[in-house]
Amino acid sequence: MSVLDRLFSIPFVRKAVWQLWYPFLTRRLKGEEVLFLNYAYEAAPHVALTLAPEDEPNRACIQLYHHVASQANLPGKDVLEVSCGHGGGASWITRTMQPARYTALDLNRTGVEFCQKRHRLAGLNFVQGNAQHLPFGDNSLDVVINIEASHCYPDFAGFLAEVARVLRPGGHFLYADFRFRDGFASWEQAIASAPLEMAQAQDISADVLRGMDRNATRNLALVHQRLPNLLRPIGSDFAGVPGSSVYEALRTGELSYRSWCLRKA
Repeated sequence: MSVLDRLFSIPFVRKAVWQLWYPFLTRRLKGEEVLFLNYAYEAAPHVALTLAPEDEPNRACIQLYHHVASQANLPGKDVLEVSCGHGGGASWITRTMQPARYTALDLNRTGVEFCQKRHRLAGLNFVQGNAQHLPFGDNSLDVVINIEASHCYPDFAGFLAEVARVLRPGGHFLYADFRFRDGFASWEQAIASAPLEMAQAQDISADVLRGMDRNATRNLALVHQRLPNLLRPIGSDFAGVPGSSVYEALRTGELSYRSWCLRKA
């Protein structure tokens, strides 16, 4: 069992991750221009996604956002991203997919403050809030995006109920995350039981593994430069560097990374 698997199997530890790890990571990475905290995506054969020069260093992470967000039409829509990290995905989607409004929410107040200073775009708003208690009215949003965060939530089924509550009829939930093998059944059951219709589901484990390989050099350097020795095993799992327990679990099938497009009837 990996470091992350042991940690995330305990609800109160997951909550502590929200409250302690992410602000710590934001502070440790200050000055490194780390705009994405998610793993990455590299299709095979390679899809030539056109990027602005300033986005090119984050290509593999942007490709994951593109894979998830392109499952629905976003132009002119009211979009919420839950657990937006350092805001790189929110900024890229706002600039390239033309939503009417894009609200990016995260529990990490330090991260939200970073985003508010770093990503200043018309129509993009960063707010601090809890994924389990979304601060939005019923039937108020067209699209909810959630990428690689729900494994930290104590009540995943409750989060799905919140997503369904805030979506308008016909709205979409665009989602991607991972689970370890012993969590596959409960993960699948929660999604099947949610008040949402499934439009698309994919196992993208191989694509994410290739994305990890693409980002390996930079991520390994960040782990060694910015984290103390005691935290490097957790940091390596978090970064998905080759040789880490998460990387090996994904390579062997012990961990599965999947994406969904769900729709509210």
